[in-house]
Amino acid sequence: MLIDFHTHLFPPEIQKQREKYCDRDPWFNELYHHPRAAMASADDLVAEMDASGVDASVAFSFGWTDLALIAETNSYIIDAMQRFPGRIYGMAVLLPTVGEAAVYELERCAQAGMIGLGELMPHGQNYRLSDISLLAPLMDVARRYDLLVLSHCSEPVGHLYHGKGNVSLPDIVAFLTAFPDIRFIAAHWGGGLLFYTLMPEIQRITANVWYDTAATVYLYHQRIFPLAADLVGADRILFASDYALLRQQRIIDHIRQSGLDDQSIDMILGGNAQRLLGLQT
Repeated sequence: MLIDFHTHLFPPEIQKQREKYCDRDPWFNELYHHPRAAMASADDLVAEMDASGVDASVAFSFGWTDLALIAETNSYIIDAMQRFPGRIYGMAVLLPTVGEAAVYELERCAQAGMIGLGELMPHGQNYRLSDISLLAPLMDVARRYDLLVLSHCSEPVGHLYHGKGNVSLPDIVAFLTAFPDIRFIAAHWGGGLLFYTLMPEIQRITANVWYDTAATVYLYHQRIFPLAADLVGADRILFASDYALLRQQRIIDHIRQSGLDDQSIDMILGGNAQRLLGLQT
């Protein structure tokens, strides 16, 4: 199976009325105000998957600062899961700063069959991944429903880009130290966290961490694949496109041409995701 672990979906109404939602949510406006900033619906994603030979995708919407839009777009992802069973696996986007309302929303989504919490976007929602007391009630729900947790991670150096954010390595380490049992997907190669796994203390706290490849062609040289496989193991890397930002086929080709052996490529493109999603036969 080919499984894309990082895609973003929006209801068609939001796609058609971009300016309205830019006015309503300043964080959405920052990333999507330009008409060329790509957005995709569930139907768009399935068409993309069919064209790229992708069997399943993990999908979530956007880290809104508007609580009503959080619930609305989570419901859209739930509907997509029901319309495309076995092809779309949903994660719940939350606004942790609203407290009990966020706990309720995560429980609603978990009971509807979502497989995780993500993508966390602390940089756009005015909290930090190191705000342990804020996130602890949500991690309690994640444990109760055996949910995955996926977070945006930011590179501490390098070029600036829309949405880069400031989810720092110290913040990530604080989160992993507080919640070592949570299965954590560090998006965008964990903002470089994997390079620090040569430190024994970081290796210990990353025992339940996987690294996704979202937006990799914008961030790193292709050599990161064999280097990452050597550092953390090919079994800890997840194919992730960040669709609709990038086309799925582009990232598939990038991985296949990275110089990795066939077994490692198969694990990254789907085998690892199958295990995380419990899809192995």
